[in-house]
Amino acid sequence: MKRPATTVTCAAVLIAAVLTGCSDSTSDTAREGYGPAAVSASPSKPATVDTKSADELGTILVDEKGRTLYLFRADKKNKSTCTGDCAEAWPPLLSKGDAKAGKGVDKKLLDITKRSGGDEQVTYNGHPLYYYAGDKKPGETNGQDLDQFGAEWYVLDAKGKQVDS
Repeated sequence: MKRPATTVTCAAVLIAAVLTGCSDSTSDTAREGYGPAAVSASPSKPATVDTKSADELGTILVDEKGRTLYLFRADKKNKSTCTGDCAEAWPPLLSKGDAKAGKGVDKKLLDITKRSGGDEQVTYNGHPLYYYAGDKKPGETNGQDLDQFGAEWYVLDAKGKQVDS
């Protein structure tokens, strides 16, 4: 039995949409955001760490777009332990080459560490830096003082110390 042309066309469009969704062509917007796309995308430039005033938390570390950065208490000095599902919820701040220090950031505390997959993750005062997927826009601190993946998460101050709520 011959299928109607509209059924074949719809099937072709559906297959193309699925294949496009599975491709490795992540948009720049997705790469700049939070979540899995930010983790899987290779950065094309050095990351910048900056500072920003965050109401009751004081001055905290953020990236060049004002997105909050966090430390994970389970990490070892300059060594990330957040991988897999953890890294999807808490995407690491990746850099291509040495990170840049913005206003209020101590360049001597800024460094890079290699992740298990070979990516370069930014560290500050020995703490690997992460975003939180629950922060939907710059300036949010929804990850502050959360206990996930076996330890607590905190924002950092300009001295590289955790900020307690």
